[in-house]
Amino acid sequence: MNAIDTHFLIAAVITISSALVFYTVGVWGERLQKVLKGWHVIFFLMGICADVLGTSLMAELVRLTGQDNKLHEVTGLIAVTLMAIHAVWAVMTYWKGSAKSRRNFSKFSIIVWVSG
Repeated sequence: MNAIDTHFLIAAVITISSALVFYTVGVWGERLQKVLKGWHVIFFLMGICADVLGTSLMAELVRLTGQDNKLHEVTGLIAVTLMAIHAVWAVMTYWKGSAKSRRNFSKFSIIVWVSG
């Protein structure tokens, strides 16, 4: 692994870790407050942005090093897909959902958080 690879790895680890922090704050903040709020949605969106960036950096690292791992690729794609669905659903629920749907949203949030 050369210096460029190391920099990609460090950047990927930082951004993926940031995604975990953003999603954890959003999901557990929502869970504890028992209703979906705007700041939760913002944290979900920051989480998906960080996850997409980190996944892109990892893909570039794989390209540079030639060390392909299909299982990691598939699980990463599943996580990004779930997070994207969750983020879109959060925006829709926050803007157009009923009070009941905003209260019940956290059930799906926990599933996405655990799988991410």
